[in-house]
Amino acid sequence: MAPKPANATDEYIVCYAPTMITTNGIWQGDNPLDYSLPLFILQLSLVVAATRIFVFILKPFRQPRVISEVLGGVLLGPSVLGKSTAFANAVFPLRSVMVIETMANVGLLYFLFLVGVEMDISVLRSVGKKAVAAAISGMILPFMIGAAFSYLLHREYDNHMSQGTYILFLGVALSVTAFPVLARILAELKLINTELGRIALSAALINDVCAWILLAFAITLADSETTSLASLWVLLSSVVFVAFCVYAVRPAASWIVRKTPEGESFSEFYISLILAGVMISGFITDAIGTHSVFGAFVFGLAIPNGPLGVTLVEKLEDFVSGLLLPLFFAISGLKTNIGLVRGTYTWSILILVIFLACIGKIAGTLIVAFFYQMPIREGATLGLLMNTKGLVEMIVLNVGKDQKVFDDESFAIMVIITVLMTAIIVPSISVIYKPSRRSTYYKRRTVQMSKPDGEFRILVCIHSPRNVPTMINFLEASNPTKKSPICVYVLHLVELSGRTSAMLIVHNSRKPDYPALNRTEAQSDHIINAFENYEQHASFVSVQPLTAISPYSTMHDDICNLAEDKRVSLIIVPFHKQQTVDGGMEATNMAFRGINQNVLANAPCSVGILVDRNLSGSNRLASNQVSHHVAILFFGGPDDREALCYGWRMLEHPGISLTVMRFVPGKLVASDHAKKHSSIDLDEPRVLTVETDKNMQKQLDEKLIHEFRMRNENDDSVDYVEKVVNNGEETVAAIRTMDDIHDLFIVGRGQGMISPLTAGITDWSECPEIGAIGDLLASSDFAATASVLVVQQYVGVGSNGEGMDTPESKVQTNEEFISELSQHSAPPPRGGHNVFNTERL
Repeated sequence: MAPKPANATDEYIVCYAPTMITTNGIWQGDNPLDYSLPLFILQLSLVVAATRIFVFILKPFRQPRVISEVLGGVLLGPSVLGKSTAFANAVFPLRSVMVIETMANVGLLYFLFLVGVEMDISVLRSVGKKAVAAAISGMILPFMIGAAFSYLLHREYDNHMSQGTYILFLGVALSVTAFPVLARILAELKLINTELGRIALSAALINDVCAWILLAFAITLADSETTSLASLWVLLSSVVFVAFCVYAVRPAASWIVRKTPEGESFSEFYISLILAGVMISGFITDAIGTHSVFGAFVFGLAIPNGPLGVTLVEKLEDFVSGLLLPLFFAISGLKTNIGLVRGTYTWSILILVIFLACIGKIAGTLIVAFFYQMPIREGATLGLLMNTKGLVEMIVLNVGKDQKVFDDESFAIMVIITVLMTAIIVPSISVIYKPSRRSTYYKRRTVQMSKPDGEFRILVCIHSPRNVPTMINFLEASNPTKKSPICVYVLHLVELSGRTSAMLIVHNSRKPDYPALNRTEAQSDHIINAFENYEQHASFVSVQPLTAISPYSTMHDDICNLAEDKRVSLIIVPFHKQQTVDGGMEATNMAFRGINQNVLANAPCSVGILVDRNLSGSNRLASNQVSHHVAILFFGGPDDREALCYGWRMLEHPGISLTVMRFVPGKLVASDHAKKHSSIDLDEPRVLTVETDKNMQKQLDEKLIHEFRMRNENDDSVDYVEKVVNNGEETVAAIRTMDDIHDLFIVGRGQGMISPLTAGITDWSECPEIGAIGDLLASSDFAATASVLVVQQYVGVGSNGEGMDTPESKVQTNEEFISELSQHSAPPPRGGHNVFNTERL
């Protein structure tokens, strides 16, 4: 490298040897870092590793991924590791900048193409006046603040750059709102389905579109320093390019969709053509004077939503988002030298700009909030949300630096502003805005307490279309009648991850006639269509489909809040294991297990975990086609009573036959109990409470069983059996003797009930969340391959947070159970002959 003459000391000539791409190997004495390919691979690996480290560190603080990506670059750049000359010259030498910047821009090109593909401009047609007002006021004030401060930040070296261009770049950088980042923040904060969330998203979408137009203007003005005529040509050429995409590219893409039969994959030729088209669009817009990313974005917008968009996103997303895009943010970080931001004056200006830019957005939205009579806190929260920064701003800053609008110090200041303004959003909103979650009071929180002549509300959770057939058959077996119709809330659970499409988050309450934007949304459509089809064919069933987009760690909050809002009596969640071809059980996703455990611990009503072993034997949807043999294993306690009540409800269905097997403790258990009882000091209050509760539970069991037998003694589809057993071994043996005709077992979870009849079974229980008996029935080595519903009855506010209900907590609700059992009669008998017998094992 030879320096240029003295008058250009800040620029260098880089000698580049075209043969130095790949190395001959360290055994030949070569240093791999002297060659461009091994060096690029190392740089890419370091960038991805640094980004992932920050993602992991910032995850508990719920910070968006864009912050981790920028900080990863800052860590590798001259601010931290790059301070070491040895590290900087070895890993990020000047000669490698061209390669890494080129690849970063290729990644950016394809990422913005994907953003265009996933974005649905038609949403803008239905945006309300409130969102439009919030978007405009949220842009104008920060832009004006940027313009005012441009005089303080504008340096003397910028003589060749007009003040107008500088104002435009600074204003766009401060006033833009990052739509994809905002969508994730709203989903994290559980505000996505609120009125505030919808206004914020609509305003951000308008803001994003305005930002793209302003960016195109800014680049045009920065490029054409000499004549205004050149700027005019750039703008006209850009308009022609947009028109070409709308009137030529979009019809061609629609023709490809029509030519490909539904359900078949698109030809590789068409896909390759589109991917090449992204490059060509980038080349054209770069040639006419706007940035190449503008071309890729507009080309992406021209691709119609639907199967073609889904295919393109699937093929590109992981590679582009996971590998190439972090390179662009890392480049921004590598260009940022925080050490250049020196002096009290500069830092004061920096803090003031951040403060005033935030205040500008908040003031703008507060004016709108005042005008539309929104609460002040909501207006301030909306203003904070509109401060979200992301990709567009980083593009503005990078283009500004390339066009010499920003010097190194200004660039570093703007990067710090971007990171800090986005980082303070989640903590600030958590403090100032807590949506009032009113605690809904309702009585019918269990199946047992549900009115036999009232609407029965169930919340069904679905992870994938595989759960759908079993859930539909189960709902049909639950006996919807004119007297007691079933209202089903179907909740599709979608993980909020780094690759969740922002438009999916926006569209989660969209109309089903919109085309799907990606595979997750296509799955959602499939689930909704299946349940709506069931609703049309079945009688006395209403279905309301919903989508919950959340991180798995907090998904139970969405489930429990929805259950309380909709006043449901039962939540049904799928078991985390599914049946394999050979009849075994394998885990689909261990995160599902965590969701189930959290729902059991926090649910405001009863919960059922459904272990699916192909209950969908009857695929005909007409109600008279369903035929199931159901077995209930009754040991006693609230959960078992809930299981019996659910089976009792099913019994009303003409296609259901029911076997109730009650396990009764034998003489050995009774004598052991008498010995223990004699050695206990009954004067101790806790012991007395436990004993009282045991007696009360026994009374409730006897009362329910007696009522069940009385009402169904003439019903030939009911088989009641009592098994006398003394320990866990005899219990298992008794269950194994049952006929294999049953295709559904309903059992209680048995939490808080310590029974000698299940002693020993609990010790080798693999999944405690479905109880000892549920785990036995769901295990791979159990001969029967019937589906299992494990029920936990809601017991009031006495739960201890782990889903383990102490005997004391049940005392609080038992009087209510006793008084209400007599009021809520079960379904009337159907006539016929019933078999009642008692067996001793």
